[in-house]
Amino acid sequence: MQQQTARIKIAVQKSGRLTDHSLELLSRCGLSYSKGRDQLICYGENMPVDVLLVRDDDIPSLVQEDICDLGIVGLNVVEEYRLGIGTADASAVFRQVSLLDFGHCRLSFGVPDGTSFEGSVSLAGKRIATSYPRILKDYLQREGVDATVVEFSGAVEIAPSLGKADLICDLVSSGSTLRANQLYEAQTILESRAALIQTPVQVPEEKAVWIKRLLQRIEGVQQVRESKYIVLHAPRSALDAIRALLPGSEAPTIMPLDGRDDKVALHAVCRENVFWETLEQLKEAGASSILVLPVEKMLA
Repeated sequence: MQQQTARIKIAVQKSGRLTDHSLELLSRCGLSYSKGRDQLICYGENMPVDVLLVRDDDIPSLVQEDICDLGIVGLNVVEEYRLGIGTADASAVFRQVSLLDFGHCRLSFGVPDGTSFEGSVSLAGKRIATSYPRILKDYLQREGVDATVVEFSGAVEIAPSLGKADLICDLVSSGSTLRANQLYEAQTILESRAALIQTPVQVPEEKAVWIKRLLQRIEGVQQVRESKYIVLHAPRSALDAIRALLPGSEAPTIMPLDGRDDKVALHAVCRENVFWETLEQLKEAGASSILVLPVEKMLA
């Protein structure tokens, strides 16, 4: 009887701001999958990897308890969970936490229009509505502020208009939801983004190989999102100035040009955005025939 390959389970938010980005990330890592009839499991077709679509609040515990091997979840959820189990060290909860380049938002105070806010001193004696009571209580304790935390499971922004709270502490991306509810963003207490977390339990070697491969691919996908491949011609005398202008570049490759002793071809991978201003500066420094190409895949 042939033994089945051990399958890796990855927990992903089933609906919300991280869902599409998370699934796109896994697809760019080469994972092809199909959904089950319940639409809550994506079965990997070309890798021993299955994606579980779950509530984001459940992802940390699913990974911590080794039900899932990996999880993609917001740092705000990770921090709320960490404070809930009473450890000061996130690495004691999850074996690995890698920051991803999507899901950027912040946990901030939202204050009613026309109300002044002068930092933590303005919170004393106030009622603050939030979906992240542990993070907020931890902040208030560190600041030495005595305030009442009002737990809200959703639609936190309406709490002041309902008379349930004086202000709120909620996730903010663009700020449009705050403005629609006559609130303004006053102060940020946590910067958040998506994170990749891994079970603290040692996995079998067969799984470990695939997890390592996935983590390498994820790192490669992250690297190429902003990366560009630049090819240009440059006078030898201008190489130092041109190297200094290349954003996020390691040592470029320099190649001679046929029949030219005074000029060379320069090839470089830039791991930061390349703007028109960058090209103009390169041209002013003496570069010519500048070509900027997207990078599809990268493995360091």
